[in-house]
Amino acid sequence: MRIRMKLILATTVATIAGLAVAVQVRAGGDNIVFPTDYTKGVAYMTLDRPENKQVRDYITNQAALDAAKKGAPLPNGTFIIVVQYAAQLDAQGNPVKDANGRMIKTNNIVGYNVMEKRTGWGAEYPESKRNGEWEYQVFRADKTPNPNANLNSCFMCHKPQVEQDYVFSYDKLKIAAQ
Repeated sequence: MRIRMKLILATTVATIAGLAVAVQVRAGGDNIVFPTDYTKGVAYMTLDRPENKQVRDYITNQAALDAAKKGAPLPNGTFIIVVQYAAQLDAQGNPVKDANGRMIKTNNIVGYNVMEKRTGWGAEYPESKRNGEWEYQVFRADKTPNPNANLNSCFMCHKPQVEQDYVFSYDKLKIAAQ
């Protein structure tokens, strides 16, 4: 009887440990597949980034804009993709600006940042890291994941934005939805 109880206990512990490992493997940027249809989304913001000589376009899906317009949390399936373009440079290597003082982007995409929200995502993370149901991934220009990206910095940076569903540009989504 005592051996049987030890066997049951050992089996239970092994099962729980196996499930914990499986859950840990599931968490992370690997959940995000590059959104090949992102060009069907809505560009809602463009930022000049002079510190790295880039122009960044922010694109999301219509459902996210519809939710933001109502002031609601962004729905399951929301993606925000930041397309990073090299800026046009002058002979001295400085970004060229248009008549409105905005940097001019080239057609040279240097990378993508993606955040995506799916029901159940994030449950594997401790509360100190968790950003609701959001995951993050950084892709290179060839649309493959960047193995050198520090995805923890995405979580830590977005964490304080809890009141805006962890999205820095939530107000810009509202404006674009008008």
